[in-house]
Amino acid sequence: MSKPDAIAIVGPTASGKTAVALALAQALQPQGGAEIISVDSALVYRSMDVGTAKPSRDELAAVPHHLINTLDPLQSYSAAEFAKDASRLIRDIRARGKTPLLVGGTMLYLKALLEGLNDIPAADPQVRAQIHQQAEQLGWPALHAQLAQVDPQTAARLAPGDSQRIGRALEVWTATGQTLSSFHQSAKAQAPDWHIPIISLEPLDRAWLHQRIALRMQQMMAAGFMDEVKTLRARGDLHPDLPSMRCVGYRQAWEGLDAGWTEAEILERGIFATRQLAKRQITWLRSMPGRRVVQADAPDALAQVLRRAETGPY
Repeated sequence: MSKPDAIAIVGPTASGKTAVALALAQALQPQGGAEIISVDSALVYRSMDVGTAKPSRDELAAVPHHLINTLDPLQSYSAAEFAKDASRLIRDIRARGKTPLLVGGTMLYLKALLEGLNDIPAADPQVRAQIHQQAEQLGWPALHAQLAQVDPQTAARLAPGDSQRIGRALEVWTATGQTLSSFHQSAKAQAPDWHIPIISLEPLDRAWLHQRIALRMQQMMAAGFMDEVKTLRARGDLHPDLPSMRCVGYRQAWEGLDAGWTEAEILERGIFATRQLAKRQITWLRSMPGRRVVQADAPDALAQVLRRAETGPY
């Protein structure tokens, strides 16, 4: 087949995507080189470096990166905006004779790029207020259960405490009588006909991933994660309901500071939340039948990806 429009490197958090992407970019130098487009809903935010495991300055300098440090934490960023930005970047990078590498674990972003998003109606403040009133009375897990009855496909990829996305899905259902998943499905026919092979880093041993998640969280704590969160709180204009502050780790740290948890308790809750995120990401990945799986915990995982780049996983 012809050269792909881009190559996607995906996988759950802490599966080694950054290192693989940098090595692949280096391997592609004889073919013109590569540029990385981040597929990560947390890396777009400035001043959120430690808790997002953002690539280091040296890593960012080694290969051109896009959609990192583009927004203030007060701002929001949608899957539709990502799809628009990534489409533009893919065309620009290809025009420079390079290969775009889509790297990250925010699967909704990748889905929006590959399958398109339909014109989902804007939020209705009155409906939103009613749903939040229900949540105050019943709790978000109960509303998650309600969502599972009307839109099981959307509910399956959301955590019971994900108030932002549960609320939005229920808004769409209440306002239109149609599920959020049905809007996504009907958008497929309108999606660009991208040729983007997907290489998915998926560990065979879940314990391997859990160990890496725990180690990463411990390293973040040692690198000053709590100071980073305290600095963000001290701004005075941020709050825990913002998408940026709902990112895994930041949410638990913010709640912990409010509740007076010890750093050990915040660490434990952050590790648990990150494991849950990884579980949801793996569920998303398994719904992508065309992906090429590389065993992330295999000793030769990197070599496997590089071989695919040389021979073409397409």
